[in-house]
Amino acid sequence: MVTPVSRFADLSRDQLAALVPELLLSGHLIDRSGMAHTIAAFGREGMTAVAIEEWQLASPVYTRRMRRALGITGDGVETIFKGLQLDIGAPPQFMDFRFRVDDHDHGEFWLDHCGALADVEPMGEDFVVAMCHDIEDPTFDATALATNPHAQVRPVHRPPRKPVDRTPVCAWTVVIDPAHVPPAVPRNAAILANSVAANLELAEIDPADEGMADYTGPLLSDLRFTDFSHSALRRMADEICLQQHLLTLGFLVAIRERADAATALGIGRKQFAGIAGLTAERIRRCLALGDDPAALAAVLHVHPALNPVSYTGIDISVVSSGVRLRFPRASGALDDGAWPALLTPDDLRPLNALVRGVNPRFLAQADAVDEHGWTVAIDLADEPFREASEVAVTRFSTGAGFAFTDRGKPLPLTVV
Repeated sequence: MVTPVSRFADLSRDQLAALVPELLLSGHLIDRSGMAHTIAAFGREGMTAVAIEEWQLASPVYTRRMRRALGITGDGVETIFKGLQLDIGAPPQFMDFRFRVDDHDHGEFWLDHCGALADVEPMGEDFVVAMCHDIEDPTFDATALATNPHAQVRPVHRPPRKPVDRTPVCAWTVVIDPAHVPPAVPRNAAILANSVAANLELAEIDPADEGMADYTGPLLSDLRFTDFSHSALRRMADEICLQQHLLTLGFLVAIRERADAATALGIGRKQFAGIAGLTAERIRRCLALGDDPAALAAVLHVHPALNPVSYTGIDISVVSSGVRLRFPRASGALDDGAWPALLTPDDLRPLNALVRGVNPRFLAQADAVDEHGWTVAIDLADEPFREASEVAVTRFSTGAGFAFTDRGKPLPLTVV
């Protein structure tokens, strides 16, 4: 058997510890990119329906993947909370989940800060209700059922906030009871469950590496990523990239249910462009890179749209004049219809949004097409290009400029 490779293996342990929360945050901001265009196409109610379906389809699949990768076993509340800490739906600090475990079947979580709410509150109460009521009710249960089908997540209180500065912004109970009827399996669940992304093999974590190789110990108040081993962080990074692809696949399934093929493709490309550019910008800042072709190659090397490499098969090389990307004719990502499938030699708008997150002068152009794939040349133009409107829309989120802080040593959350 061939051992899967990972581009993240080339980064240091400290670089990976800084990058993993960045990837979780960029995964969360996918919706800031996609939903703006969904509202324009289908209105607020249509956007809400798309958001519910995409998270219902994706989150149980990737939650089970991350649990297997990090040895997170069990079917209780503590296990559900561990899964949330490694979920693009709950990036650390930006979505500041706090937890209490009462026993195997009972617990509570609350948010001391909610970046998503900060983004939505200025849009008005109807949008707050859509997110905190209509979307959260079915999607929280969908995430929990990946651990226990009899788990139910129910609000103690939630926005709209009264008073307007109420904290914590929301609080929820989690109760596991055999009498709880599991929610119905979404009609399109098999599409994601049978995808290449859902079943992709990744390189195993080396238990001999220095640092935590799994998350088998007690639930921690926060995950301090510097405590994990190099190979555990590498695996997390690849898994988080798959989370992003799976969420996008769910988004595209939901869009295609409501629009013709051309319209769905257009919305998908806009979502891709918006998050690709902002993510490139944040990765560049996280890794303290410049804006030359070598820096661009370094960003592309770890950008979630191009990873895991065993899924996308995209080759990256630096040449004297710039960077070259080689897109294969066949890959798991193409089979699934994930982000790389939205690029063609004739339409590179999402890729151009991505590379201009490193330097606004970069220009991507198709260079060669043959029976094995196609090549893109990325070089510096004489003048900078304007920021893509899709990136500007995504930048509306407070997550665009969010900075992580060191919270010190996390505390174990033991059963009371």
